[in-house]
Amino acid sequence: MTASSSKRGARKFAVERLVGKYIANPTVLALNRIGLSTSYATDLSTTGRRSGTERVVPVAASFDQTGAWIISQHGLKAGWARNISADPRVRIRQGQRWRSGIAEFRPEDDVSTRAAGFATSRLAAPLIVSGFRALQTDPISVRITFTE
Repeated sequence: MTASSSKRGARKFAVERLVGKYIANPTVLALNRIGLSTSYATDLSTTGRRSGTERVVPVAASFDQTGAWIISQHGLKAGWARNISADPRVRIRQGQRWRSGIAEFRPEDDVSTRAAGFATSRLAAPLIVSGFRALQTDPISVRITFTE
């Protein structure tokens, strides 16, 4: 990685973090509170690594019978990912139901293939992958295995 690409990545991360913190995440959370939701976003609850309090953030998730897959687009730099590193016990909202689980980073997983699996149709897959690629800086897949 060159110095200019490293600076570009740091700048991209800073912008993405501000947009997520002040625009995207509050908008998704507010819409969820009034009952408007999308199949592309759900809530993830972690325990704050410093505060010890519940932290809820919107994430994209793909559910199966035993758990869910999510992608940390900024790898271990994301606040919720750092919380998982400190305490892997999480809760994730599946529809209207909260499910408890254990989160585990899967660096060997192919993030692009995983992102395509989030699409609700074959036609939407390239758009979803492009969207993830545009927003990511250091992506890593996260597997949540349900404990209930």
